[in-house]
Amino acid sequence: MMIKFRTMTDTRGEDGELLPDTERFTKFGDFLRRSSLDELPELFNVLKGDMSLIGPRPLYPIYLPYYTREEERRHSVRGGITGLAQINGRALCRWKERFAYDVQYVDTLSFTNDVKILWRTFFKVAAEDDIGTPSVTDEGGLHIIRQVQQPEKVELVNHILAEYKKH
Repeated sequence: MMIKFRTMTDTRGEDGELLPDTERFTKFGDFLRRSSLDELPELFNVLKGDMSLIGPRPLYPIYLPYYTREEERRHSVRGGITGLAQINGRALCRWKERFAYDVQYVDTLSFTNDVKILWRTFFKVAAEDDIGTPSVTDEGGLHIIRQVQQPEKVELVNHILAEYKKH
C-alpha cells in the first residue's frame, strides 16, 4: 500500500463513469503533480522498507495477469519512487516503453546507476520536465489495451481485490 497525496476528485459524469483525469485535477493537485510533491509521502514507504528510492514504479495489482514473462521481471526488485522510465519520459512513456525501461533497470542494477538516476530525477523535477497527462492514461489501462498474458494470475488478483475491499 503506497501512501500518496490525493490530486484528483472522484467526479463522475451523468453515466456514472469517472470523468477524464484532466477534468478531475484540483488546482492544488495540479501544483502537487507539477512540483512532484505528490511523491513525498512515499518516503514513508521507503523508511518502512516497502519501497526503494530507485526502482520500477509500483503499479496496480490488477495488472499482474497482463504482464508478459519478460515484463514481470520488473518485480524482481523493490519498486521505487523514481526509476529509469521516470527519467526517460516520466509520465509520457507508453506501456511498452515503460516496461522496457523497467527490465533494463533490472538488467543493469548497480549503485552507480541508482546515483545517476537520482541525479537526473532531481533535474527532471526542477525543470518540471515531461509533465502532462500520462500517455498510459491516453493509451488506456494495461487491462484495457492487452489480453491476459498469464491466466494463472487472475485468481491471485481477485483474491488481492477481495482482501482490499475488506479493509
